Amino acid sequence: MSTSTTSNISTTTSTTTRTPLRSLAKRLLPLGLALVCLLSGGSSWAGAPATASAASTAAPAKNVVLLDASSGHAFVPSRALNGLDGIQIQWDAARQQLTIAQGEATSAILKIGSANAVVNGEAVTLNEAPFSEAGATYVPLQFVSATFQLPAEWDKTAGAITLGQGDAPLTLPYANRGATSSAGASKAIVSARKTFKVGGRSFSVQMVTISLMDPKVRLKVALAGDKVGKVEELSSLAKRHKAVVAVNGTFFNAYTNDAYKAPYGYIVSGGELKLKASGDKRAIFTYDANLLARLIPGADFNEVFAAGTMEGALQAGPRLVVNGKVAVDVKTEGFKDPKILTGGGARSALGLTRDHKLILLTSGGATIPQLAEIMKQAGAYQAMNLDGGASSGLYYNGKYLTQPGRKISNALIVTYQ
Repeated sequence: MSTSTTSNISTTTSTTTRTPLRSLAKRLLPLGLALVCLLSGGSSWAGAPATASAASTAAPAKNVVLLDASSGHAFVPSRALNGLDGIQIQWDAARQQLTIAQGEATSAILKIGSANAVVNGEAVTLNEAPFSEAGATYVPLQFVSATFQLPAEWDKTAGAITLGQGDAPLTLPYANRGATSSAGASKAIVSARKTFKVGGRSFSVQMVTISLMDPKVRLKVALAGDKVGKVEELSSLAKRHKAVVAVNGTFFNAYTNDAYKAPYGYIVSGGELKLKASGDKRAIFTYDANLLARLIPGADFNEVFAAGTMEGALQAGPRLVVNGKVAVDVKTEGFKDPKILTGGGARSALGLTRDHKLILLTSGGATIPQLAEIMKQAGAYQAMNLDGGASSGLYYNGKYLTQPGRKISNALIVTYQ
């Protein structure tokens, strides 16, 4: 259990995404699902510049499959579908009308607020009428799936869905409706000091929770001095990047007298592989441009990176939580250092909730198994350890929540813009 101490930051209660599709086959699209069409004003093909409007300065919503808890339907952004399996999307703002075409074989016309559609010149009735919400336009997926033959595969571990059957399928996170609306920085990024009880001991931790689906939230893997092998104060690194939150990242050689202090493990920033770790089995945190975040084994890195969608990655480990359960296997991940195997000390960790929130946490005096239990109690569905000891640091809103005892090699930073 955990208790919260007084904080000057507002706190929010994390709600678990309720997926109404658990009993259905993974590769089938269930009846009644719906597809999100996220479109801007103006008549244009998806991807064209949006027409200027009063809302033009708002951050664009992320491409997310939305779940409607009351109806059990799901929704997907049309701009992400543009080009998928030959699909093209056209939006007519004046008529509030959407045209979906797949080559010359199939085309469909749908109108906001109407359950009547036209497919290849013939009238059809939709299970759900298209509608608009927070600048996005939505249409039923059952209709789009049947009409354009788009299979889907649900990944409950990552909270994602993969659409399409070509060589380049589309993978998007899914979340409850409303998750992609801008909630404001004080709600999208929440800091709290908490106490967790593990095995009769109480651990006071600093914790920041970030809603990754908020359109203004951005992640970045930042290098000290903008170069591999440099070190820098965590606060300095955060301020250079105008970060709201920053946490220390990978392990590195902090004890050498050389100017080059080698980091360990894979590092990806801005889609570029900054550091390679051949044969390393340790856990890796990854995310794409849409902020679909995952934890993967080191052995899977090359395959995942080759897909071309990885925007950032940090390798550290060991893995702490898998699918909501404590799962620590330090030897399998190749750790030999007693500080990891048996020792206790200052720790940093990150976790992912089922509804796409990122948890960044620092704790003092915890062993790796204790840290795993802490992350589970904190609400992490997936979690892994970061570099610790004197490197452990957490920065929030211009000040340290946990101050590192030394300069660090790299960090995961969060901006809100």
